[in-house]
Amino acid sequence: PEGLHLEFMPAYSPELQPAERLWQVLDEPVVNRCFETIQQLEQVLFDRCRVLLKQRDFIRGLTHFHWWQDMGA
Repeated sequence: PEGLHLEFMPAYSPELQPAERLWQVLDEPVVNRCFETIQQLEQVLFDRCRVLLKQRDFIRGLTHFHWWQDMGA
């Protein structure tokens, strides 16, 4: 439409989206696993996020972004 400009980003662009770097540490406990229920998957991811929330300096260094320390658990 007129007046609208689309800006296409690369499929993987960690420099444009710092949270992209989190996937490599967030998905560690779920890689190559099969869960019986979505609730089991949610619990594993929830537990992983709780662990990562305690590693603020690591996350800040990984993402080069300040927002992680402001997240609450």
